[in-house]
Amino acid sequence: MSVLKVTTVTDLAGLGGFTLSSGSITANGTLKVTNININGTITGNSPYNIPSMSGQSGRFLSTNGTNLLWSTDIASGSGGGAGFRSMQVFTSNGTWSKPNGVGSIKVQVVGAGGGGSGKCESGGAGGFSERVLDASNISSVSVTIGNPGGGTNYSGCGGNGNSSSFGSYATCSGGTGANCRQQHAGGVGGNGSGGTHNAYGGGGGGYGDWSNYGNHHGGVSYMGGSQPGGHQQDNYAHRHQSHCAWGAGGNGSQFSNRGARGREGVVVVYEYYG
Repeated sequence: MSVLKVTTVTDLAGLGGFTLSSGSITANGTLKVTNININGTITGNSPYNIPSMSGQSGRFLSTNGTNLLWSTDIASGSGGGAGFRSMQVFTSNGTWSKPNGVGSIKVQVVGAGGGGSGKCESGGAGGFSERVLDASNISSVSVTIGNPGGGTNYSGCGGNGNSSSFGSYATCSGGTGANCRQQHAGGVGGNGSGGTHNAYGGGGGGYGDWSNYGNHHGGVSYMGGSQPGGHQQDNYAHRHQSHCAWGAGGNGSQFSNRGARGREGVVVVYEYYG
């Protein structure tokens, strides 16, 4: 068998071609390939090489901006894809810490509800704020959840709800208590600030006599309504204070019984890749 040994293969002008040395082939200049048929395996760390397909069934090829890699789905985080990842809900004070791979978040903040009084007067709901944030330069944010205003008896001023906030990005004031701004009037809803979407919470109901029975309710928050109403001489709303939406105003009571407290505020953080 004949053997041909060469160190360089060039074109007629001596400008292109290959240099061969110790089993390696180096292209002289820019290598342009129109058709290539490889019977074997390409290895190396070049970003142009597709990673091994062994054991990657059901995955797709993606990139993290530097290298090609296999990912199981968009939400895996390994491929740098975009899409919904997770959600955190805060019903008490805490700190939001950014999970791995999260690039943006949507934050919803609701203030606490005001307390109801004893002649159907009810508290206002906490305000609402919503904002979308680029989280690429955010690692953690302090979260404050407002405590609700307490309920009171006939002619008393219900407690005011406290503010909720997501750091300095969005803040919502709490609803006021019944009978506070004006006698026998419902509480005024809180308001949101800092968000792209800011809104007042619903106002509370005013004075009602015994014939109203259960036809009264507290201020409605972005998350929903207040406690159920009851019959006269029945402290029903007060006994079911937790049966209402976050940030709702406390329902009033009839026949001089004690009104219900409002409901705590809430902060919801939706987390997205990308």
